[in-house]
Amino acid sequence: MSTFLVKTFNELSLHELYQLLKLRAEVFIVEQNCAYLDLDDKDLKCLHVLCYNNGQLIAYTRIVPPGISYTEPSIGRVVNHKSIRGTGTGKLLMNFSIAECQKRFPNQHIVISAQCYLLKFYNDLKFIEEGESYLEDDIPHIKMRYSS
Repeated sequence: MSTFLVKTFNELSLHELYQLLKLRAEVFIVEQNCAYLDLDDKDLKCLHVLCYNNGQLIAYTRIVPPGISYTEPSIGRVVNHKSIRGTGTGKLLMNFSIAECQKRFPNQHIVISAQCYLLKFYNDLKFIEEGESYLEDDIPHIKMRYSS
């Protein structure tokens, strides 16, 4: 059974911060072999969605308030530990994050910058592509929008 927590940066414990940064580094930097600056100062202003199973952080997103990445709120740094991929946890995590966005920023669309290989995953969650794909940190991405 997964447990979801939502915290501001200042509410994160040192242990939680370490866990989420470790998970992001394991996937985005090591697994995807992408040297980029993960710590982009946005974390300080974001909401952090932590998904735990048996005390272990297994998935994470950050909710970016309007006016930071886009005019609208955004969900980013979507990451699942490799041990839980294909279990449906990613979909649960995104549905939870979408609901949290809608609660905190009602009547606004949600914009994401999605890795292109995950297009079907995000389409299944009702995100629609906008424009052409582009490279972000040498990985093909596409802007997508969710409207309830």
